Amino acid sequence: MSSRAPEPLSEDEKTLHRLGYKQELARRMGGFSNYAISLSIICILAGGITSFQVGFCSVGGASIGIGWPVSCLFSLIVAASMAQVASAFPSAGGLYHWASILGGRGCGWVTAWFNLAGLVTVLAAINAGTWDFIVGAMQLDMGESAALVKLLGVAVITFSQALFNHRGIRVTTLLTDFSGWWILIVSLVLTGVLLFNVREFHFERLVTFTNYSGLPVASPVFPKVENLGWLFALGLLLPAYTITGFDASAHTSEETINAARNVPRGIVRSVLVSGIFGWLMLCAIVLAIPKMDEAAAQGGNVFYWTVNSVLPASLAKLLYLGIGVAQYFCGLATLTSASRMAFAFARDGGLPAPLRRVSPKARTPAVAIWVMAALAVLFMVAVPYTTIAAVCVIFLYLSYVLPSVAGFFAHGRTWTRMGPWQLGRWYRLLAFVSVLFCAFLIVVGMQPPNAQAAWIVCGALALMGLVWVAFERRRFRGPPPMSAE
Repeated sequence: MSSRAPEPLSEDEKTLHRLGYKQELARRMGGFSNYAISLSIICILAGGITSFQVGFCSVGGASIGIGWPVSCLFSLIVAASMAQVASAFPSAGGLYHWASILGGRGCGWVTAWFNLAGLVTVLAAINAGTWDFIVGAMQLDMGESAALVKLLGVAVITFSQALFNHRGIRVTTLLTDFSGWWILIVSLVLTGVLLFNVREFHFERLVTFTNYSGLPVASPVFPKVENLGWLFALGLLLPAYTITGFDASAHTSEETINAARNVPRGIVRSVLVSGIFGWLMLCAIVLAIPKMDEAAAQGGNVFYWTVNSVLPASLAKLLYLGIGVAQYFCGLATLTSASRMAFAFARDGGLPAPLRRVSPKARTPAVAIWVMAALAVLFMVAVPYTTIAAVCVIFLYLSYVLPSVAGFFAHGRTWTRMGPWQLGRWYRLLAFVSVLFCAFLIVVGMQPPNAQAAWIVCGALALMGLVWVAFERRRFRGPPPMSAE
């Protein structure tokens, strides 16, 4: 009786073997699904709406009309630089793996921790923002037990997302594919109904700078700032917080078919589409505002106040429901990305071994999924929402910038084998611009009222430095060596 010959390896599996890994996760995601997972995490209906006041209460309409496209252009440059590296090294480790290959295991270890911290904090920010959106949209009064109810609500949201993730990439893919279309449809409907109900268009709002710092007086979004230029820079936290998480396409590389081509396309396309649709939607909100000064006085309630002032109550509730669904799926996709990063880092010895375990039935990193979910809930207990949002931007962009720095110096020297998606001679210039933009956002993200973020980030840097020198420098070996084939 002859034994059946083993099936030949696919090109994706050959590439993964060349990187030193075997195929453990189920590879079932197509190009659209890979793009949809990043689109779902960016989710303009999440960050764009829950943080709308961060932009508007800085310099008013100009923060949206001018600030959003400027910031999104630089985010697209970051994404393009990331895409070239993702095409060359399509693995679940993503940023960590790239930094290790291009900059050494120390660079990779630091990148891994920043990326993990960013993914956990952004999951906490998304789900805390989703709960706050539900409470604000429905005008619920939780009374003295609001903090406890919020914790329980966010825990239910997060652990239900973990359950969907645990069941397998097929279920997650179906939900994120739906989410990709849902985000675009709901944002277009919201844009359309708001513009339809505008009585008189004032397009000059979108380029007019008005100092709204210090509002609302009781609890200002930003403390009073006299320098309009600096205030405009602070308002860029709105697009910076929203247009993050596009590294999810890289983290699901080992579950994506034709990853060397589909992953970089997913990264770039998700940023481009989110930037355009988000700008149209936010401009529509600004144009629909009945009175600008009165809107700025609403602070964190400016979006609800605008929608409730312009639209019939029944239509407003229906839109709120659609937005809430999109925000839930945003958190679900973020947990997918975070768990894959934890799995990949544990696979190389950077985290405890149980985190690398793959469910034999679902073929998902089950332990990593539940641990990342629990950490996000715990982080939300200790830190307020606005600080969470600032911290996640800083952590994520630090993890984005380190592979860019390493790639800038390695390109054409130690890194000579490119993937099928590449920028050619433009890569080093765009990588340099990416580094400058990331550094700028890190400085802005530490300013009041998010000064606590500086302490968190500096504390994290000090702790990582101590742990690396005392322990990990000798223990951590990094990813396996790549094959020359």
